[in-house]
Amino acid sequence: MHEPNPVTAAARRSGEPEFRVIGVGSWDEEHPGEPRPDDPASPSFDPRYDSALLDSGDRRNILDRYRYWTVEAIRDDLDRRGRHGFEVAIENWTHDFNIGSVVRTANAFAAGRVHIIGPHKWNRRGALMTELYQHVDHHPDVSGLVSSWRRGNPGAPIIALDIVPGAVPIETFRFPDRCLMLFGSEGPGLSARALELADDVVYISQFGSVRSLNAGAAAAVAMHCWIAQHAAAPSPDVHDVTDDPYSGGHANFHA
Repeated sequence: MHEPNPVTAAARRSGEPEFRVIGVGSWDEEHPGEPRPDDPASPSFDPRYDSALLDSGDRRNILDRYRYWTVEAIRDDLDRRGRHGFEVAIENWTHDFNIGSVVRTANAFAAGRVHIIGPHKWNRRGALMTELYQHVDHHPDVSGLVSSWRRGNPGAPIIALDIVPGAVPIETFRFPDRCLMLFGSEGPGLSARALELADDVVYISQFGSVRSLNAGAAAAVAMHCWIAQHAAAPSPDVHDVTDDPYSGGHANFHA
């Protein structure tokens, strides 16, 4: 029998890791004796709650303020709180597995929308269901997306992310408050038509041996650059719900 690598053997003996438990159990486990918020007769009734999640518990990868809420209620609350002024678009000509990661990051940074260019089918594995909370639009070609963007957002630029001659480093680029970030497929990058239609082309400075970052990583860097320039850092207490329009009082949970 093959002997494990010494590091692997030591890791197995270490007793690590001990993971935190994420989310909450059933309502009865977490709040014994308290009325359920999905009961219309309860003084804390709140239509945003999902009865099935109250029964089984909620281990989804969401903020604690949204525990037990339906998908629709979470999406509507993100809209109510206000999504950010940037949107992202990615070309789907190669059925890139990174698209799911782009959608997930767009949700994390509250992007206004995600636009997928090309075939309708895309690899959702990396999204981890965040597409349910994020507005996602589809466009058959980049020319159609650009026309639609310019009609609905006059004066708001389209910023391509790619390493091509004439691009400027992202570290010195000032993102407009309202803009569309355009990303290409893994490998070939953006299509020639996309680069032709963009108002600005930006690249991420790199210092190793590879030519480029994958689309998911590049999108995360670019979106965070926008956040660093335009968005106020939220309180570390992500459980704060003082602006909650409902009076039920059960939106605040700790894992």
